[in-house]
Amino acid sequence: MARVCELCGKRTRVGNNVARRGLPKRKGGIGIKVTGKTKRKFKPNIQKVRVMWNGGVRRMRICTQCLRSGRVVKAARRARVYRPEE
Repeated sequence: MARVCELCGKRTRVGNNVARRGLPKRKGGIGIKVTGKTKRKFKPNIQKVRVMWNGGVRRMRICTQCLRSGRVVKAARRARVYRPEE
């Protein structure tokens, strides 16, 4: 399940790149004409994040909007254990 937010279900969407030429009528031209359409993709910004989930820590793929809005809480970093060389 690549590039899908596990929280909100946001995924890759498709659309069109629209190429136009001409001058708008309000600027004195005869109007803008569409000269071509090509497919394009809108990809969500998905991050792999360690989050607190159901009382434990889990690694999830979360979109940045869910992360910024506070729908999940990032897990605290593990404390490094200092071990002097013996």
